[in-house]
Amino acid sequence: MKHSSLNRQPSVFKLPSEPACNLIQTMNDLSELEGHIKQLIDIEPRFAPIYQQLGVPSLRRNRGGFRELMRAMVGQQLSVAAASSIWSKLENAALITPDAIMKADDDTLRSHGLSRQKIRYIRSLVEHDIDFEALAHLPDEAVISELTAVTGIGKWTAQMYLLFSLGRADILAVDDLAIKVGAMEVLGLDERPTPKQLERLTQSWSPHRSAASLLLWAHYGWLKDQEAVPV
Repeated sequence: MKHSSLNRQPSVFKLPSEPACNLIQTMNDLSELEGHIKQLIDIEPRFAPIYQQLGVPSLRRNRGGFRELMRAMVGQQLSVAAASSIWSKLENAALITPDAIMKADDDTLRSHGLSRQKIRYIRSLVEHDIDFEALAHLPDEAVISELTAVTGIGKWTAQMYLLFSLGRADILAVDDLAIKVGAMEVLGLDERPTPKQLERLTQSWSPHRSAASLLLWAHYGWLKDQEAVPV
């Protein structure tokens, strides 16, 4: 279902004494997302058929913070089912807070499904003691720098946090497979673009690249469903 209300302007924050280029722009509801989508289509009309077919995608927002990052780290390189099973064990054992992780020994964490590598990553997250409230007031690149200082958090995970936890409006995860496949189809490319190529090809989509990401993920899902339908 499409949402037609476009009265609310996207939320914008400006850091004190910072230049205009460091404006922090967010999307907080479907109305704001729809506004970004329509402006994106003005720039790149090839998004219009996706929007007409699939409508306004979900914002998929989450509350962020330590719990959200820990869950992302637990799920890295695992199937959805395996990640969900391990997280449920940790949650049921109340092992999902910094204090609980600090008190638990490695054997306890391993007994609940965490590998040695995942334990190292999560302990690094605890040790960095990130001020999650402060992240909301930092520019995108500063957030990425803060998060990727943690062992086990790469740029993709940091971008997912920017988009889904902080609601930033101009995030395109150029390393994401679905984004690359969707962009290849939308832009009519002969092969999947490299991250650098995709960054260059989509510069003009700014400051609406989060809307583009959400549409490309939705389009990728539709493409996969089409591939699964017997001919």
